[in-house]
Amino acid sequence: MSTYTVRALPDLFTFRDGARIQRSGDWPRRRQELLDAIVPLEYGGLPPKPHTTRGEELHTSAVRRLESAHYITCRVVAEFDRPFSFLLYLLVPPGPGPFPVVLNGDACWSYVTDEITAEVLRRGNILAQFNRVEIAADVRDADRSSGLYPFAAGTTFGALAAWAWGYHRCIDVLTNLEFVNAAQIAVVGHSRGGKASLLAGATDERIALTSANDSGCGGAGCYRFQGPNSETLADIVGRFPYWFGPSFGDYIGRETELPFDQHFLKAAVAPRLLLTTEALGDLWANPTGAWQTHEAAREVYRFLGVEARIGIWYREGGHAHSQADWETLLDFMDWQFRGTQPIFQYDQNPFAEA
Repeated sequence: MSTYTVRALPDLFTFRDGARIQRSGDWPRRRQELLDAIVPLEYGGLPPKPHTTRGEELHTSAVRRLESAHYITCRVVAEFDRPFSFLLYLLVPPGPGPFPVVLNGDACWSYVTDEITAEVLRRGNILAQFNRVEIAADVRDADRSSGLYPFAAGTTFGALAAWAWGYHRCIDVLTNLEFVNAAQIAVVGHSRGGKASLLAGATDERIALTSANDSGCGGAGCYRFQGPNSETLADIVGRFPYWFGPSFGDYIGRETELPFDQHFLKAAVAPRLLLTTEALGDLWANPTGAWQTHEAAREVYRFLGVEARIGIWYREGGHAHSQADWETLLDFMDWQFRGTQPIFQYDQNPFAEA
């Protein structure tokens, strides 16, 4: 018998009026209720959509050392009453395409090595990257006078929502490029970037595959179930209050009173593809709690008849976006987008004991 217990989390299958979901056609309405519960309170809502978004190509060059790819620098321009812009960098494999895309918002870090980049390209994918801190600074004491904030006066969104908005604006541009397969766009991020990518995927149905790596508290973790030495709501709001909505800290010490947990965000991706990658030694990111939210969200995928579209994968080691994590994502993409045989088992509980 397993010694690992799946904890009770807020119900995914009951509408706010008390009625139960009866068929798959009920899911879009319930999905919207999940988002209405979690996004305003936890993340302060999403920034407003611009009137239009356009991409401006700034430079193109060949990179022979990386699978003879083409490197394209693009400016993403979001049109409000005045334009707001940030840079998007593309590495496109040779050939006519259209190609699947891996969109990564962590260009403020150096996790994507040449080896990882070459592997993304070798498998026939575009690697697209942007620097999320161009959109909202990742500085505790920064006021709301820089980045995107002045373009949305009177709003309460935090930095995580701003970074998710950045993914959405990149999608605006990518879906209009002839060499992009608009039906096969994956988003990924690590740690706080993983929190943002998960929020982005839950709130934009154009995203075919959502992946978050070691995203922990505010991402794939669980507020009601804290594994050993894991980051709590008090920890994260105490250090990073600007990531979240202004009222979220009111639930410190009252986590069981939250009208949601992070399985709401995961379930909101359904029926689209979802992969979370975790590290067993990364206790701060609550790998056991991530399994709890995975189990709960998987029930939605099972109800919709698409259980193979949700996966979770654990490795040994600590907090990093490693080569193994990237290869797991690429294998999952190959399986889901190209029909190759899956290499890994994407739903094995590493905490169960026979």
